[in-house]
Amino acid sequence: MSQNKKKIHFAWWLLLGIVLMVGMMKGGINSAGGLFLTSVTKDLGIGMGSLSLYFSISSIVTMLFLPIAGKLMAKYDIRVVLIAGTILQAGSFAMFGLMNSVWGWYLLCIPMSIGAVFVCQMAGPVLINNWFKKHNGLAMGIMAASGGLFGAILQPMAGNLIASEGWRYTYIFLGVLGMIIVIPTVILTIRMAPQQKGLQPLGMDEVKKDDNTASHHAAPKGVTATIARKSSAFYFLIIFFFLITSIGSFGQYVAPYAVSLGYDIAFGGTAMGGWMIGSLIGSLTFGFLTDKIGARNTAIFAMLLGLVPVVMLITAGDHKSIFSIAIGIYGFVVASIATLGPLLTTALFGNKEYPQIYSTAVMGLAIAGIVALPAYGFIYQLTGSYTSIIYAVGVMLILNVIAIASAFKGKKKLEEAGHWN
Repeated sequence: MSQNKKKIHFAWWLLLGIVLMVGMMKGGINSAGGLFLTSVTKDLGIGMGSLSLYFSISSIVTMLFLPIAGKLMAKYDIRVVLIAGTILQAGSFAMFGLMNSVWGWYLLCIPMSIGAVFVCQMAGPVLINNWFKKHNGLAMGIMAASGGLFGAILQPMAGNLIASEGWRYTYIFLGVLGMIIVIPTVILTIRMAPQQKGLQPLGMDEVKKDDNTASHHAAPKGVTATIARKSSAFYFLIIFFFLITSIGSFGQYVAPYAVSLGYDIAFGGTAMGGWMIGSLIGSLTFGFLTDKIGARNTAIFAMLLGLVPVVMLITAGDHKSIFSIAIGIYGFVVASIATLGPLLTTALFGNKEYPQIYSTAVMGLAIAGIVALPAYGFIYQLTGSYTSIIYAVGVMLILNVIAIASAFKGKKKLEEAGHWN
């Protein structure tokens, strides 16, 4: 199918839509939850651990709904699914501003999490794999960077709004803003497959020329979901998701951590803005590096780099400038969740049954939320300090290096057994 080379391929417009959707809903809503913890607990007299349990409930809902989400996305119009997801996620977040009891968070986080499964987790990687045969790593990196871009703007703004207008107003403002931005974006730019626009995926013609086999791409290569789920590579990938998400979950406590060191909530919002800038740069960097040196080497580099902010926070975290720099580097490393998670899945198992494999593997992400998020809150509630949590993060980074290396040993076994075809 011939294409006018001067015309921008619709894949790039789709990517712009994904950037606006994921950026607003992840960087402006999901990642903002931690900014409210200190203010809400003080205002309503709720313990930090008790309130943070809603993160755990969210993760349980996410884990249970992920397999269903993949089926719904395949069965129904993707735009209808994403609009419904946006209303559930952003609308529930806005309604937090009306709550007077911790039970409000426990109940509303259920529809919020269901919506976020579609909007923040499943849709982006699946759409990019459908539309990009070329620049796949770059597209994944740009998608992941969108959370950092929007977060760098919205997190400091939210911190200042909480300080000046209160947490109730800020919840409502962010939720309504999310719906205003995302719903028109989905209608205009999102399509499930290139065939719906009479197109081929971006780079398909070039890939065919390079391989000289059109049939090679008619049937994507990789491992079936049934085989993948029985492999050691799959279980180590789940461990990677669990550990990196546990590491990244500390982002919800950056603002409370800053307050515990004597800073105000506005500075906590600014620090989270630094985290988001680091995440933005990290997402682009990891996408570029994956295209150049592969997902395995990029992931190991990211985990080793993560030890730098750990050392900085342990040794000099009470210095404002050191704290800010460390949080920025931390955000850079945590960008690997959104970027390297999907790319590692593709590198290990291919594209043959990617949605089924990825939707199961990311349960490690959900399990981490169930365990790590409330655990951090209760550890602080019991000890009055975040220091032990920082040490735990360092240990998890080292364990993840081992998990990544072991996953690729598992891939080699799949290839030797003839399952990778």
